[in-house]
Amino acid sequence: MRKLNNSATLTIIAASLILFISTTVLSQARYPSGLLNQKGNFTRGAADAIGQPFRGLATSDGIIEGLFPIKETGVSSRPVREAADRFLATLNTAELSRSHFAINDPEWRHWSNVDVGIFPRWGISLEEMSGDQKVAAWALLEEALSAEGVEQTRSIMRTEQRLFELNGDSIRYGEEKYYLTIMGIPSEADPWGFQLDGHHLVINYFVLGDQVVMTPAFWGGEPVVTEYGRYAGNTILQEEQNLGLELIQSMNNSQLAKVVLSPDKVRNNQIAAANQDNLTLDYQGLAGSEMDSSQKLKLLKVIRSYVGALREPHAEITMDEIGQHIDDTYFAWVGSDADDAIFYYRIQSPVILVEFDHQGPVGTLQKNTPGVPSRDHIHTVVRTPNGNDYGKDLLAQHLAAEH
Repeated sequence: MRKLNNSATLTIIAASLILFISTTVLSQARYPSGLLNQKGNFTRGAADAIGQPFRGLATSDGIIEGLFPIKETGVSSRPVREAADRFLATLNTAELSRSHFAINDPEWRHWSNVDVGIFPRWGISLEEMSGDQKVAAWALLEEALSAEGVEQTRSIMRTEQRLFELNGDSIRYGEEKYYLTIMGIPSEADPWGFQLDGHHLVINYFVLGDQVVMTPAFWGGEPVVTEYGRYAGNTILQEEQNLGLELIQSMNNSQLAKVVLSPDKVRNNQIAAANQDNLTLDYQGLAGSEMDSSQKLKLLKVIRSYVGALREPHAEITMDEIGQHIDDTYFAWVGSDADDAIFYYRIQSPVILVEFDHQGPVGTLQKNTPGVPSRDHIHTVVRTPNGNDYGKDLLAQHLAAEH
């Protein structure tokens, strides 16, 4: 048998190695069947929820009418509108077809806080955008949000990089797996908006004239503190956590008897996230009318830590509306009030709902106990009850006036 020379041998080895690597990459690129099944379950859940006519979150007494009149705020939304126009101008026809929807399209309600591997999104992701498109997308966010809101958005995206580093799953995790869609035609007078949707980060942003509604909004992440990797030191949602704890620690025993729904935090408690647009949720806890002036200020400060993600002065306009209902704003708590407590809290009034929840681990099972809530995984959600999530109450009034 003729012996191969060294050059031929190296060629065969190289070819075999390329074939092995190609086969391995192809195999890893395929969806695991379990993940596909989860994807199907989440898709069905969203379809079922969207199939129900929108009502809005409300108590068992039903929707309160007349809370959200169309009005002049005196604060121009022009910079946001112009940024949206510039972003749209960067898209080709194929990208527009999956990223631009009518103002009343059901796509508004098609979002989730779970990762992109188990919930498919519409729109165009930061991951697939060109350089110019990314610049335009971030310019839109920088006009729509406050500096704090932009930084929180970037920080949550950085947690996805850490989840990728921990799990090595490029289907599910990645810093730029966030999808942007535009609703309606950006206009000075007609309603329009946009949605940013991805793991632990969802922003629904509705504009009518100079009025803005930024709910539902989901802010969360895991790990909360990035200890190693590209973004070591990245930290999220500490203000929301600490201000809630400061409020509960200010309460006396008689107040705590009403506020604390349970002293034991043993599970995930959040209930108003994705697919819950029509949730019926009655008030629980302590009303603002039963708090002293210092506690009311603390309560408003907690709320401000969420609303403050919105651009100024629209955030202040929103806070003024919330402040008008401070006596009818309820604060409820699950868990301990120790300095290192694991807890859940809810703030609910006729015009805002906020939930904060320490959750069990999903992507950090390497270091956190399965099924046990910890400070290393946080979910928060902000909604506008009584029919004005996605600005739908304002939209209905506008459409009625048009006919």
